[in-house]
Amino acid sequence: MLASFDQFGLNEALVAALKQEGILEPTAIQEQTIPFILENRDVVGQSETGTGKTLAFLLPIFQKIDTQKRETQAMILTPTHELAIQIQREIENLSKDSGLAVTSTVIIGNVNITRQIEKLKEKQHIIVGSSGRILELIHKKKITSQTIKTIVLDEADRLLDENNSQSVKAVIKTTLSRTQLLLFSATLPSVTLQRAAELLKNPEVIRVTDKVMIAPTITHMFFSAEQRDKIEVLRKLVRMIIPSRALIFINKSEEIEKMVENLKFHGLEVEGIYGGASKINRRKAMDEFKSGKISLLVASDLAARGLDIKGITHIFNLDLPEDPQLYLHRVGRTGRAGESGIAISIVDFKQIPFIKRLESMFEISISHKEMLQGKIVDSRKKRP
Repeated sequence: MLASFDQFGLNEALVAALKQEGILEPTAIQEQTIPFILENRDVVGQSETGTGKTLAFLLPIFQKIDTQKRETQAMILTPTHELAIQIQREIENLSKDSGLAVTSTVIIGNVNITRQIEKLKEKQHIIVGSSGRILELIHKKKITSQTIKTIVLDEADRLLDENNSQSVKAVIKTTLSRTQLLLFSATLPSVTLQRAAELLKNPEVIRVTDKVMIAPTITHMFFSAEQRDKIEVLRKLVRMIIPSRALIFINKSEEIEKMVENLKFHGLEVEGIYGGASKINRRKAMDEFKSGKISLLVASDLAARGLDIKGITHIFNLDLPEDPQLYLHRVGRTGRAGESGIAISIVDFKQIPFIKRLESMFEISISHKEMLQGKIVDSRKKRP
């Protein structure tokens, strides 16, 4: 590892801003990608959630922006509104802490477009947001894409899937052919790389592929229940544990609203983040969860993608993820920085072989538990 960020030749104000946040050494993905980004190379970077990918592209972008020019010089595309807002906050913090006059704005759908157009008149250096709304404003000539020098696809596997790739490619095609393209993601399936190949120019492909272990500070357990009883088991567990901050994962985004209503009906303080909610409601849910006003947040893997929320004590898997790697992403949101965390899965009989697979793949023990007289105890049922 590098001794510090100084060796990249970054602006001293940026290095000082990082020190202010207690960030002294670059992570592996930062160490390997920042030099190429500073050289204006196209870069594809893959590393696990929580390894510092956002700073890997923000630091060189800040370094390269000419603050004397009032024009948009970088664009960051994201698959969810929450991730766009989170990146915007990181940009604001980096700008404030470094004293560098880098400006930015969020451009996402389901929001008052007139207000966004007004904001764009100020010619922010960085635009963060969704490809659909950004493309619409490019066509309306409210965004000048010809001045953009760098485009980032954050969570590139989602942005280049069947739902998003068309609008993402359309945005990229409005920029100059020499525009630098940066792709970052926790996973890079071959179909993503195939679609990206049409856009990239001789890229550096960097995979931080060290075997990722689940933090030893996380305790894993599962409860068995019929599918129809899962929500009742979840409610009982929440009442028993009283978690200070817990994420509840389900697989289908379209069921989140119904789930939240069900839990609220039974007196739990809970919100959800899902595509159908308005921007105001989604932001309210995130703010209330972060501030501790509510202790439960229901999300799908897509909705929670890239979110960095501190102090999560419990992860509840009401549905087991279809891909084992998603289990890693989910539980990795607790037990951070040496803190303890608990991951609880509620599974039916048919899913127990998947539990065994997770144990083998990640070298963890997932204990079979049950509730007895108001306590969580080892299950008396023999594990199949």
